Formats: sequence, structure tokens, C-alpha cells
Amino acid sequence: MLDSKSTNQTSIKPALPLVKRESPLSSSNPQTINNQQSIINNRFTFGFYFQALTKMLSSPSRFYGKLPDETGFRQPLCFLIVSSLFFAGASLTTISENQILIGGILLVNAIAMPFVTAGISFLVITMSMGKRVTFARLFSIYAYASGVTLLASWIPLFVWLTEPWKWILIVIGLVRGCGFRWIQAILVVAVSIFVVVLFFWSLGPVIVQIRGIMG
Repeated sequence: MLDSKSTNQTSIKPALPLVKRESPLSSSNPQTINNQQSIINNRFTFGFYFQALTKMLSSPSRFYGKLPDETGFRQPLCFLIVSSLFFAGASLTTISENQILIGGILLVNAIAMPFVTAGISFLVITMSMGKRVTFARLFSIYAYASGVTLLASWIPLFVWLTEPWKWILIVIGLVRGCGFRWIQAILVVAVSIFVVVLFFWSLGPVIVQIRGIMG
């Protein structure tokens, strides 16, 4: 007959330590989580287009200030393309000849110019200020500003209002979205405008010849 004391000792088993099971999200690398979130945020829908348009019209400073750190090309580029398509299509209502050719030129110009001006500003910032700003983030500022103003630029004589409006939005974007001081943002925009004007002035003879061929 076994002793009661020994029976209790054999029946009692040491408790295993509880292991806390972590969820896949908590065990993931924070950098991976941020990258996944940035991919989700970079999806483009027409709902996003109208939300971004509303925010840019109501409070561009707040919109630029809330741009994600990992800014991609998809959302701003698609936003720009949609506005450019509207601009080119609406401009054809004021053109009676060579509509397909001129409409294509207007569409390409509307999409390409934000790339050109953002590239010029990127060079100015890198060479003169040494401030680290990614080209994707800089392009997003130019794309949203251009996309908003393109919706009214097709109206005759409205370009005298939309062009200053676009550059004001870009200055706000540089301050709120890139952390520039106001004077720095104004200088970047001023130099960029000067380079663009100088570039088109140098292309003046070529443009005149093209117009002569088309006319």
C-alpha cells in the first residue's frame, strides 16, 4: 500500500509556464507594417480623387500636411491624369480645327509639365539648399496643385488666375508637406518659374515653325 504523501507527490505535476502568443501583426517588423500601410494608402480610386479634390479646394494646407511619409507616384499621377483628361476634353470645345492633334498635345503637356517643374525644383533644392526631399514627394505636391487648377484652366483667360493659384498651392505644399520655411519655398518656386520661362523662350523659334506647319 502506497503512502498518501508519495501519492500526492506523484499526482502533482509542475505547471508549465504560459507562453503568450503574439499576433502576426505585433510580431512583424514595424518597417514592414509601415510599407504595407503605405501600399494601401497609395491605391487610387475615383472616391479618393473627389476626396483629394475637395480637401485641396477647402484646406490645401491641411491636405499637404497629412500626406503619408512614404509617398508613392500612383495616387498623385492618377489624380493628375484624370484632371488632364478633363482639361484636354473641355479645351476641345473652344477649338474648331485639328482637334485630335491639339487635344493630344494639350493632354501630354498637362501631364508632362508637373514632371518638368518638379524636376527643376528638385535640382534647385538639392544643389542650393541640400535639403533631402524625395522626388516622389515633390512630384505629389506639383501634381495635386496642377490637377486642381487644370479643372478651370481650359476656360479662356482663366489661365491668368489658375497659374498664380497653382504656384501658391505649390508654395503651401513645400511648407506643409516638405517642411520648408516660407522664404525657402518662395525662392524655390521663383527660380523654377524663371527656368521654365527661360526654357520656353529658347524654344520660341521652334514653336513658331511648328505653328507655321500646322497652320
